[in-house]
Amino acid sequence: MKIYDELVARGLIAQVTDEAQIKDLINEGKAVFYIGFDPTADSLHVGHFMALCLMKRLQMAGNRPIVLIGGGTAMIGDPSGRTDMRQMMTPETIQHNCDCFYKQMSRFIDFGEGKAIMVNNADWLMNLNYIDVLRDVGACFSVNRMLTAECYKQRMEKGLSFLEFNYMIMQSYDFYHLYQHYDCNMQFGGDDQWSNMLGGTELIRRKLGKDAYAMTITLLLNSEGKKMGKTQSGAVWLDPNKTTPYDFYQYWRNVADADVLKCIRMLTFLPLEQIDEMDKWEGAQLNQAKEILAYELTKLVHGDEEADKAQASARALFGTGENAPVPTCTITADDLFDGKIDIPSLLVKGGLVKSKSEARQAIQQGGVTLDGEKITDVRASFTPDELKDGKLLKKGKKSFIKVIFE
Repeated sequence: MKIYDELVARGLIAQVTDEAQIKDLINEGKAVFYIGFDPTADSLHVGHFMALCLMKRLQMAGNRPIVLIGGGTAMIGDPSGRTDMRQMMTPETIQHNCDCFYKQMSRFIDFGEGKAIMVNNADWLMNLNYIDVLRDVGACFSVNRMLTAECYKQRMEKGLSFLEFNYMIMQSYDFYHLYQHYDCNMQFGGDDQWSNMLGGTELIRRKLGKDAYAMTITLLLNSEGKKMGKTQSGAVWLDPNKTTPYDFYQYWRNVADADVLKCIRMLTFLPLEQIDEMDKWEGAQLNQAKEILAYELTKLVHGDEEADKAQASARALFGTGENAPVPTCTITADDLFDGKIDIPSLLVKGGLVKSKSEARQAIQQGGVTLDGEKITDVRASFTPDELKDGKLLKKGKKSFIKVIFE
């Protein structure tokens, strides 16, 4: 099966322009394509995951990815799917986030010589002359047509700033610039970006008399999947310092039954024949499918060793591998006050909460246990002797760590 047909079979493609041409370019390894990432944080999250996997698949088939970091567009923000205006960031913050993205993306795609490249649209957008943009680019866009875009219609009721209204023009100009300077002939993105992507293809055709193509990725999960990348404790990041490999594993281990095979098909690199067999699974077998999904994606992001540890820890906690290792937090003398450590400090030290106030709230709600015993007193504290052999500290049903004094 050629790569384009595989993308279709995996359910990755939502809509395309000029399918026959796109199919030939991708199958022959002649696509030079870009996907844009706005550097709004210092880590990618699982919302970016499908795009990263798609880039990896296409590069493996001989196509060349261009990672476009939106250092320029991040200065104004994208209204797509939003009801409020994005906060502006300093150039220093944007550059730091770009550097973090590059490091994380290197696990997925090859940035070696002649391979993938990363560019920042601030390099060209920040130097544009306003009058030139109005004359050369603005004349190619119909305001009436722009207002029919879903991303703008969602904002019209609450107010759409002229600043944000320009986002489509800026994204279109990105494609125009990449076509001229990097031989980029194709743009990929989420299907919420369709109007912006069409603007880019139209600009290239009108200004250069050339053809360029756009393809959007389907949304990953069902209607409940709007919360994709979110847990009770916040976003699910690819940075292990923000979301531990275990928590990353557990996020995918807990996807809905209706979504697990869809996620396996879209995100893993397991053979389609194997996944087709799994389509027949039901009942308890779906739990096995969730384990496969969680393990494969944790391995892809964090490596084999961390995936093995995360799976073993989950099995240990939930009774499917009693001798498997559990994440450990070491308490030292520096953590003690009057020879003890109180339970809120223990929860913070273990990374199960972000603050002592959050810890006290969890305790008062009855969600904290130590070695299976519920902790109800927010003033409870423990000596080194009580912790020296290690105790399993849990918050809720799925967050846990073994605390030990050394």
